[in-house]
Amino acid sequence: MWSAAQVDVSACRGRCVVTGLTFGDLPTALWNPQVLTSSVNLGVQGDTFGFDVPWASGLTIVVEACTNLATAYWYPLQTDVLTSGSSYFSDAQWTNYPSRFYRLRWP
Repeated sequence: MWSAAQVDVSACRGRCVVTGLTFGDLPTALWNPQVLTSSVNLGVQGDTFGFDVPWASGLTIVVEACTNLATAYWYPLQTDVLTSGSSYFSDAQWTNYPSRFYRLRWP
């Protein structure tokens, strides 16, 4: 079912989109966006908490939040199409919660 040459993505560091792969007749891409923890944009800036998400231009991510990992109810906060290979997420409501956890997902 998979159709591709051997692909080594170990040097990608989470920022590669592998092209030319198909599953059946459908194109595929490596799904590996990450919060950029080495960015100066990670953390509180003014009254807003935020972070950068570098990945592949033109692809969409959803940032979700959860206030209690024991119940794990995740709700979407922001949907972004990554332009120029990254997107900035900001949460002005973060101070309204004693704790808040974030994750990225595909829409």
